[in-house]
Amino acid sequence: MNNAQIETFFATLKAANPQPQTELEFASVFELLAAVLLSAQATDVSVNKATRRLFVVANTPRKILNLGLEGLEQHIKTIGLYRSKARHLLETCRILVEHFGGVVPRTREALESLPGVGRKTANVVLNVAFGEPTMAVDTHLFRLGNRTGLAPGKTPREVEDKLLKRIPAAYLVDAHHWLILHGRYICQARKPLCWQCAVSAVCDFKPKTAAPA
Repeated sequence: MNNAQIETFFATLKAANPQPQTELEFASVFELLAAVLLSAQATDVSVNKATRRLFVVANTPRKILNLGLEGLEQHIKTIGLYRSKARHLLETCRILVEHFGGVVPRTREALESLPGVGRKTANVVLNVAFGEPTMAVDTHLFRLGNRTGLAPGKTPREVEDKLLKRIPAAYLVDAHHWLILHGRYICQARKPLCWQCAVSAVCDFKPKTAAPA
C-alpha cells in the first residue's frame, strides 16, 4: 500500500464514519480504564453487560476497593478470566488511591505501572480519554496491518510503529477506532467481507473467492 492509497483508505473510512467511538461504555476516565482492563480476551458486548451492573454501585477506585475481591468478582463473573481481572482491578484501584489521589494518570509510564495495564491498554486510555494519537494494536489492528499492506509486521509493536509512521497526521487520532471497527465488522479474521468493503480497491489483499450470490 503506497502513500496515495493510504490517504484514500483513511479518507474513505472517515467519510463513512466521521467521528468513530469505542464500543465500550463509560462515563469517566476511570470507568474507561476499568472497562479496557476487563476487556482483555473478552468482547466489548460482554464487558458492557458486566460494567452496567458494576458501575451503578462502584464507579470509582475507592468504591471498588470497598466491594472487596468477592464482591467485585460477583459483578464481573460473566467475563472471561474474571478472577485474575478482579485481582488486577482491585490492585490498580489501591495504587490509584494511594499514589495518584484516585485519579487516572495521563502518562504512559504511570499507566503501565498499574497491574494488568500493558502497552495496548495504556494506548487505549491515552487515545480515547486524552486524545493522544496512539495506536492500540489488538488482534484486529494486527490483522489489518498485515493483510491490507498498511503496516506489515511480525509483532504488535512492529505493526504499531509502522502505523504511527505511515498514517497521515490528520487521521491519527481516530485511526485506531476506524481500524478496529473495520476489522470487527468487515475485514474479519476467517472470512473478510471484501465484496462489502469500501476500501478494497486500495487494499493489498486479494480474495480467493467471489462474493456470495
